[in-house]
Amino acid sequence: MTDTEIEITADLVRDLLQEQHPDLAGLAIREVVGGWGNQMWRLGDELAVRMQRMDPTPELQLKERRWLPVLAPRLPLPVPTPVRFGEPSERFPKHWTVMTWVPGEPLDHGSISRGAHAADTLAGFLQALHVEAPAEAPITTDRGAHPRNCTDGFENFFRAVAPDDIAADVRDVWDDAVAAPAWEGPPVWVHGDLHPANVVVSDGTLSGVIDFGDMFAGDPAWDLAAAWVLLPAGTASRFFDTYGHADEAAIRRARGLAAVKSLFLMLMGQNGDRGLPGGKPNWGPAGRAALDRVLKGV
Repeated sequence: MTDTEIEITADLVRDLLQEQHPDLAGLAIREVVGGWGNQMWRLGDELAVRMQRMDPTPELQLKERRWLPVLAPRLPLPVPTPVRFGEPSERFPKHWTVMTWVPGEPLDHGSISRGAHAADTLAGFLQALHVEAPAEAPITTDRGAHPRNCTDGFENFFRAVAPDDIAADVRDVWDDAVAAPAWEGPPVWVHGDLHPANVVVSDGTLSGVIDFGDMFAGDPAWDLAAAWVLLPAGTASRFFDTYGHADEAAIRRARGLAAVKSLFLMLMGQNGDRGLPGGKPNWGPAGRAALDRVLKGV
């Protein structure tokens, strides 16, 4: 059995806690549905255990351990904060982390009914997050680049799932993003992976942000794409007005990146419909709805 095939069960989680953090081993353990690179288990009412599963290296968990305690105090929404570290052992040769639990329902299983409130909430969160990052902040090779450097990914998704009736319009949005001027400001903190499974909602609005494994220092447009990927139709303009720091070039880059993210969600939905590993059937409709919002502009 390879590392990626290790079955993560409640008994395994409890055994690991008993070995490394015995004071937590008596808390109730419940599996959290979802997750790909990591598997989540609810621990009691206020904690969660994040188990490295498909991620080939511990880099993403170690990045969260290092930087979330720095970022969390200044963010206006709850985010998971590491409280205990689980180290690789003979029982489980990968990293795992005990983190604070962020209450709410993931958006890919919920909805936003208070669109204006959610737009203001997301804008305020990203205002607080998008500050200049220190020199030692992580950078990335597969996210954060100008759209012109991401054409292979776009083309792959486009060929796989772009609907024929809107394909030309989607390509126009992408071409405009590729032609937009690059980010000229200092690298800022970027979440890097804002999609419906990585935010939680309650009372019809955004109530938390999770999974910071892809965080990096770079172009904020990668997060600004969430104006179309996460928010209901007709609220992107309010989001950008409230955010206040995005110039025309940033919005053009963000819109193109939102198109890529929407196509990715559609592809994951298609994979789910086909029963492929990692596929998410409910992501397909979410991706198509996001793509429709992208095409309507700001």
